[in-house]
Amino acid sequence: MRIWVRISVVGEPVARSHWDSSLFGCLGRNDDFCSSDFEVCLLGTLVPCVLYGSNIERLGSEPGRFANHCLPYSALYLLGNSLFGWNCLAPWFSYSSRTQIRQRFNLEGSFEAFKRSCGCCESLIEDEDQLEQCESSCDLATNLFCHACSLCQEGRELRRRMPHPGFNGRQVLVMIPPVEQTMGGMDYEFFSRSSPESRGV
Repeated sequence: MRIWVRISVVGEPVARSHWDSSLFGCLGRNDDFCSSDFEVCLLGTLVPCVLYGSNIERLGSEPGRFANHCLPYSALYLLGNSLFGWNCLAPWFSYSSRTQIRQRFNLEGSFEAFKRSCGCCESLIEDEDQLEQCESSCDLATNLFCHACSLCQEGRELRRRMPHPGFNGRQVLVMIPPVEQTMGGMDYEFFSRSSPESRGV
């Protein structure tokens, strides 16, 4: 009798996951996170600095990450719009968050998705380091030319995978004082021997 054993090779590349939603799926999907997706869409459109700070806050646990990233982003956002008429400076500051999300959850990058769809460019990448450099460049290009959509996609991905650090999901023990207890008594009627009721009269 032959027994076939499948052995996994150490260092064998693990298949990458896909993003939960597409880059241009700004309204998300009709699921449990539908309202959250709509909130992400509004934040990415109206106040991208808040959405970016929220994304960074979910990625890390140390305090102060929101303000340390939201304020510099806001300054670059205003400077880019004032000098060049569009938000061309903040994406250079914020694109690293897309790289962190992609690496943490082992997500497929833009270059890998393009290579898989068209079947070309196989000879351009020789090892994982070159692939990562190429993917980082694609992260920058995505943030630069599709910035609002990129922030929204990152926000939807993080909200489905990581709870907000302000909500740790632990059970809270609430001490409720005991309710005032009363003894359920019985009414007893005593008769004296000399009373008429005790003699049955």
